[in-house]
Amino acid sequence: MDPLQIDEPGRKVLLMGNEAIARGAIEAGLHFCAAYPGSPSSEIMAALSRVAPHFGHYTEWSTNEKVALEGACGASYTGLRAMATMKQNGVNVAADILTAMALAGNPGGLVLVVCDDPGGISSTNEVDTRNYARFADVPLLEPSTFQEAKDMVRWAFSLSEELELLCMVRSVTRISHARGVVELGSIEKVERAPAMTPEQRYGSLPPCPNHAEVKGKLQKARQIFETSPFNRYAGPEEPELLVLTCGTGWWYSTEAIQILGVSDRVGVLKLGTTWPLPEELLKKHLDKASSVLVIEESDPVLEYNLKALVSREDFQSVAPSRLLGKVTGTVQGVYGPGVGEMNPNVVADAISQALELEAPSLPESLKASMQSKIDFELPKREVAFCPGCPHRASYWVMKNVLRLDGRDGLLIGDIGCYTLGFGRTGYYMSRTMHCMGSAIGFCSGMGKLERFGFSQPTIAVVGDSTFFHACLPGLVNARYNRSPFVCAVLDNSATAMTGFQPHPGTGKTALGEEAPKLSIESLCAGMDIPVQVVDPFDVPSATQLLYKALQKEELQVVVMRHKCAVLQGREEGLPERRVSVDTETCMGEQCGCNRFCSAAFGCPALIWDEDKEIAAIDETICSRCGLCAELCPGGAIRITEEEARS
Repeated sequence: MDPLQIDEPGRKVLLMGNEAIARGAIEAGLHFCAAYPGSPSSEIMAALSRVAPHFGHYTEWSTNEKVALEGACGASYTGLRAMATMKQNGVNVAADILTAMALAGNPGGLVLVVCDDPGGISSTNEVDTRNYARFADVPLLEPSTFQEAKDMVRWAFSLSEELELLCMVRSVTRISHARGVVELGSIEKVERAPAMTPEQRYGSLPPCPNHAEVKGKLQKARQIFETSPFNRYAGPEEPELLVLTCGTGWWYSTEAIQILGVSDRVGVLKLGTTWPLPEELLKKHLDKASSVLVIEESDPVLEYNLKALVSREDFQSVAPSRLLGKVTGTVQGVYGPGVGEMNPNVVADAISQALELEAPSLPESLKASMQSKIDFELPKREVAFCPGCPHRASYWVMKNVLRLDGRDGLLIGDIGCYTLGFGRTGYYMSRTMHCMGSAIGFCSGMGKLERFGFSQPTIAVVGDSTFFHACLPGLVNARYNRSPFVCAVLDNSATAMTGFQPHPGTGKTALGEEAPKLSIESLCAGMDIPVQVVDPFDVPSATQLLYKALQKEELQVVVMRHKCAVLQGREEGLPERRVSVDTETCMGEQCGCNRFCSAAFGCPALIWDEDKEIAAIDETICSRCGLCAELCPGGAIRITEEEARS
């Protein structure tokens, strides 16, 4: 049985952090959840969707994060319990409705779960979304453990309904994507008849009276937070140093204290309710410590908020003589304060400074430990397109088209699997890499620079999921302002980068139900934008079509459509053929394309045999797409149908 379906309060199960978040929503009697996929948040919706038939709640992959939060808001207006989930980048997209919704209020429990990515492990930034809670004036909860991830989400729905205010729960990668033991609670049955009565009206206008009301709700939240079980202290009665921490900082702090052996000198106050701060609780603990060290990731949000508190007159009697953290430079990793992930070593260094200890003798890193056990350098793994990825073919075509054009054309990139166009596997073609849909906006602006002497043609590269998420307004703008460029939509039939979630162009919903399959070309045609579709694996046709489009001084859309190799392998299996290298034909170092196999084409299945100085095929990862055979300048790569493997 799926552990999320178990209705046995007190039973302990092993859950991923995101599954624990999903279980918390289930225990709260969730009715509605909407999301847009993005690591490290994607598994929350995936978990809720797989058990939706059992519990009866509704889930959807929305076209973007703003629409997802708006859908949840709509459900909460009818009195239902609703949740939206997203990664930190998505809050930027949803910020408009987030800040407005706080002023409007909501009768049904409304929770926004945001999964931040300190260190940018799978992101283009490491935005700390706790800042949004403060300027949107909404309560913020931060789990430190998998158990808290479940329990906080459950509690957030009740808190939201008590305050009639959206509540925000912030996770991070090391909680969302790690696993731990979670004790299950009872599953609440929330039976409600969704409806809006004639007198129910919700609006952010007039902003000032509504804002004043929100401030009052925050004061009520502060009072509730004073006795929250998610805030706790461990350590001596009067510590020499008080570590104030939240989220994953609690893990790192307790481990660092253990490493240093200073548990008799250092106390840890863990806050799970980090906005608004529980002032009386803080006064109680600040009064017992002269030095405070704040541990958090990634911005010094808690540190700044604490400093604002202790500057007040009513806090002067308990203000610590030393308030240390990232602002003071006491807490900093490899890249300095406020950048990257925390770890026990960083915290141990900071505690040592605060206590004026000698430099601690810290455990060696896992990498160093592994390296010390072997007598050779660990091989480096390049980030690359998967074998058989159609994006490699698309970039090969675009690379050659820009060379054939001869006007020093620009390939303006975006975020997705095709972001790898920024590196070797995409031939270093992409000039930009920012956020979803930005390539359209960039090219729209560049297309109006001819009057200033700009003459380089541009290709905006986006994906099929990105097209529906964020490209339509940009294309409308470009069409309206007559900005000439080519928009290349790399359509691989999936939101592949985040786990193959469906989108409006796939014909499936989050619940696995059939859905209208929206056509990218029809949407473009509806905007009167010339659009053509081509298979990038048909390199000659794709090259000719894209070249002709680039010569026209108008907005053009070229859809380069071929199913993702991983998805195709899952759904249809690998093609019944074998790809091999004819060693008698291989030109080796004399290859007319600068050693095509390893240097030019970049497919991981194509390897270079240093001993024999010829190309080879790694059959264990080859997807047998056959593109390398078509492009090999020496004709040494062969496809053999009759030697097919099972």
